[in-house]
Amino acid sequence: MLQFIKNWTLPLAMLAGVIGYFCFAMFDFLHPLKPFVKFLVVWLTPLLIFAQLLLTFCKIEVKDLSPRRWTCILLLIQLISCLAVAGVLLCIPFSSVWRISLEGAMVCLICPTATAAAVITNKLGGSAASLTTYTLASNLLAAIVVPLVFPLVEPSDIPFGESFMRILGKVFPLLLFPFFIAVLLRRYAPPVHQFLVGLKDMAFYLWGISLTIVMGQTTQSVIEGNTSIAEECIIAALALVICCLQFWGGKSIGGKYHDRISGGQALGQKNTVLAIWMAATYLNPLTTIAPGSYVVWQNTINSWQLWKKRKSEERITKHKPSTLNT
Repeated sequence: MLQFIKNWTLPLAMLAGVIGYFCFAMFDFLHPLKPFVKFLVVWLTPLLIFAQLLLTFCKIEVKDLSPRRWTCILLLIQLISCLAVAGVLLCIPFSSVWRISLEGAMVCLICPTATAAAVITNKLGGSAASLTTYTLASNLLAAIVVPLVFPLVEPSDIPFGESFMRILGKVFPLLLFPFFIAVLLRRYAPPVHQFLVGLKDMAFYLWGISLTIVMGQTTQSVIEGNTSIAEECIIAALALVICCLQFWGGKSIGGKYHDRISGGQALGQKNTVLAIWMAATYLNPLTTIAPGSYVVWQNTINSWQLWKKRKSEERITKHKPSTLNT
């Protein structure tokens, strides 16, 4: 049973989030717990992300945090693709559902890499250091581009400076504080540092808990939204196309520089919590369906990648005895 949970952590976490939402929505005896659960989610989510990053950063050497050539290429792809969609929205009048779908695609394109993407990258055997470097750069790019571009698509009264600082304030503390603590522990508290490094898969399981929470919030936004099922399907389908293209593009470019796994995660795995906030703040609120569905798509792809890696390791292990006998 424990092995089954370990092998299928991400799909089980997504299923648990969906079931959790419907339990609170359908069973009246759980209603008194709603305020407590909402309070817990607000505080627990950043703490989980903080813990995941601390455990991951403890395994990274500071000297390894340098930009790769693929870093600049992927940043350009994020920027150009976002500007291209914004240009189409400005030049061509679309009907409501297609406009919302394109706005959702724009959010998914410029959205920075998930703060916890290094956890999955490390699990898949990629370079957590190069992924962390890209995560920092992509968050800075989004903080500059979003306040400049999104108000052109949907007029906003929020000034650029305020928007810039609000986006940075939501992301960078969670990125930088765990990194500095990991550096300090490595230098001044080696036993504590070694203990954290020894917690091999803990960051991955913490990510599973975080995914359960995010999936519950995503289910709520989809079910309680003011759109028809057909419109939601169109928005989600375009988000799926964007998700697949970004994973494929990141892997293709990263592979040319011998960093295929990190490249795919860098461009494909998005900070959907931040994306939902950006969409709700700057664009039509219904646009949040796109990053909400992106949660499902990116974690389905990651689950498939983890399954492939596990099967590959099992084949290698299976053939080891016969190799030794020969």
